[in-house]
Amino acid sequence: MKTAILFCALAAGAAAQTAPEPLMHTSTTFELNVALPLAQAVPLFGPEGERAWAGKHWDPQFLWPQPARDQQGAVFTIHHGPFTAVWVNTAFDAAAGHLQYVYVIPEIMATTIDLHLRPDGASTHVTVTYTRTALTPEGNQHVAAMTEGDRTAGSDWQKALDTLLASRR
Repeated sequence: MKTAILFCALAAGAAAQTAPEPLMHTSTTFELNVALPLAQAVPLFGPEGERAWAGKHWDPQFLWPQPARDQQGAVFTIHHGPFTAVWVNTAFDAAAGHLQYVYVIPEIMATTIDLHLRPDGASTHVTVTYTRTALTPEGNQHVAAMTEGDRTAGSDWQKALDTLLASRR
């Protein structure tokens, strides 16, 4: 009987240790307006165009194409704190106002950033959706922290873009 109880206790402990922790998956959307017509606003959301307003942390290192330019299929890296993420521009349709990026921080998370831009009078309305998925249980904390940042990104982007446009006047 003691052997059966010990076996059951060991089996329960092993089951508890092997049960996988659920991986976090989040989606956050925000909106902003750019005081430019669509054709002038779209380039601001390419990796090269974003350099003008995204801050010093935004420094894409292009692997392709060379020389660097914003286009569908572009592949570049960005440093996210101690990590290096590989980014791919999966959609760059300026006429339709649709841009999309996928980036992966190995062993941490995969992120899709989907941007839809549409004319709004003399301005452009921008809708941005971040979708993040942890790749490992350790990635859950990174997804949670970055999702929290996504919730305030709209106002941060708006301020940065407004500052850029004011400096050009």
